Amino acid sequence: MKRALYGVTAVGLMMAGAAGALTVTSITGEDAITPAELTEAEIAGAIFDNPEVVVTSSGDRTTYDFVAHLSSDKKFVSGMYRTGEAHWTYDDTAYGVDEFMYFIEGSVTLTSEDGTVQVIKAGESATIPKEWKGKWDTDGYSKMYVIYSADGVE
Repeated sequence: MKRALYGVTAVGLMMAGAAGALTVTSITGEDAITPAELTEAEIAGAIFDNPEVVVTSSGDRTTYDFVAHLSSDKKFVSGMYRTGEAHWTYDDTAYGVDEFMYFIEGSVTLTSEDGTVQVIKAGESATIPKEWKGKWDTDGYSKMYVIYSADGVE
């Protein structure tokens, strides 16, 4: 079944780990907004087979981004993301958006500009403020994300 658009609810996101499923909304008609389910299998990775996933390849790395919801003002977005090994540095430019992340698989090592190191593993979450500067290192992960940007997100 093709789902045109998903929207993560705050309660559904908080219950995702305990219940094994995530409550979402799906716009199925011109005016109808009805609940839909993102299944345990989809959260475990099947969602990345959805034809609406944006797949980007750069060198040896491929990323998968499923946008679950983009607000009408384009300032709020939620979804799921998967990547392989990656290393990013935010030093001259800050991170740029406020992002909440819940890691489903893998991990990320965040080294802030003051030298503080945090390792976020599967089953854990982190919130990165848009002003954050530092290094992001991973051997690969999949995550659920919620992003806010007053400037809008693409």
